[in-house]
Amino acid sequence: MYNREDFVSNSDWKKFLEFSKNLETPNIVVNVNTVRKNFIKLRDSFPYARIYYAMKANPGEPVLKMLIEEGCCFDIASRYELDKILALGAKPDNLSYGNTIKKARDVKYFYEKGVRMFATDSKEDLKNIAEFAPKSRVYVRILVENSVTADWPLSRKFGCHPDMAYDLLVQARDMGLTPYGISFHVGSQQRDIGQWNDAIAKAKYLFNSLEEEEDIKLTMINMGGGFPASYIEPTNTLDVYASEITRYLQDDFGEDIPEIILEPGRSLVADAGILTSEVVLISRKNNTALSRWVYIDAGKFNGLIETLDESIKYPIVTEKDGGKESEVIIAGPTCDSMDIMYEDAKYKLPRDLKIGDKLYWLSTGAYTSTYASVEFNGFPPLKTYFM
Repeated sequence: MYNREDFVSNSDWKKFLEFSKNLETPNIVVNVNTVRKNFIKLRDSFPYARIYYAMKANPGEPVLKMLIEEGCCFDIASRYELDKILALGAKPDNLSYGNTIKKARDVKYFYEKGVRMFATDSKEDLKNIAEFAPKSRVYVRILVENSVTADWPLSRKFGCHPDMAYDLLVQARDMGLTPYGISFHVGSQQRDIGQWNDAIAKAKYLFNSLEEEEDIKLTMINMGGGFPASYIEPTNTLDVYASEITRYLQDDFGEDIPEIILEPGRSLVADAGILTSEVVLISRKNNTALSRWVYIDAGKFNGLIETLDESIKYPIVTEKDGGKESEVIIAGPTCDSMDIMYEDAKYKLPRDLKIGDKLYWLSTGAYTSTYASVEFNGFPPLKTYFM
């Protein structure tokens, strides 16, 4: 969990202020060394797992180059990500086409580029893989209900029922593909570690059923991401996640734990980024209103889309912190009424906050600049800098 006092006393905060002082707002600054530390900590916490970084979280070239140097693998969602990571020197053997929604011609493109590992969750997609990526390894993503305990749920759109997963893996074998394993995602910023226990149990059921009934021996579980970043809502430490998840695997598989793949995104890069915004306007809607409206030059369409429904609650720091505060409503600069980040969350900012002051949004290294619009209201895409 974020602690303001610990953060502002950190030497990295002072280095950031010096680095960013002359940059035009809004912008994001990402500390690549922090990403490196997060990667090493995750790797050390799960020494038996292979890490496939989810590029979509932050595809900045300095981040990707560093991860390639550290021996990281990559979860790829499109041919555009594929071209980028291959151009930076990644090996096709270290890539997975993890998107279950893909065109047949893109399956062919990945195969021609040397990728041999594909995710699926439907019959039609499996047919395309069999035709255009023959003899490849396939893993099936199963549905996991996580709408309550994950800050950014990933259920419903992706995955299939375990019964269908069973059928798909049998069909994969019959089509000449290699039934490789099961994947799931318990939801991004998942605070309930028990969700992994339920998902691993479903995977174990499929492992046993397919081996006993079809003589298909699966060898891999892709546990996706879900590990937390340091937002306002409290979470357990990564050490606790690793200890509990390892115990779940041992309870179900004993000493015969299959190959494990992790696909982190947020947990590697979020804490490495700080979004700097400038106060454009402060106003009240009537003479007796208790809450001020604080309008800034970044918003839902320019980096802060995960404030949708106030799902992700970012820590916010100002250079006037420490004095009297009052409740505010924080909104973006565009002429769209949904461009309001926080209204119900009851954020408090300094009473002496003025136009031109800066708000620093912490833990914004993931799913920010990549979500920014191209030209809504003419505003340019959010700029990202790396230090």
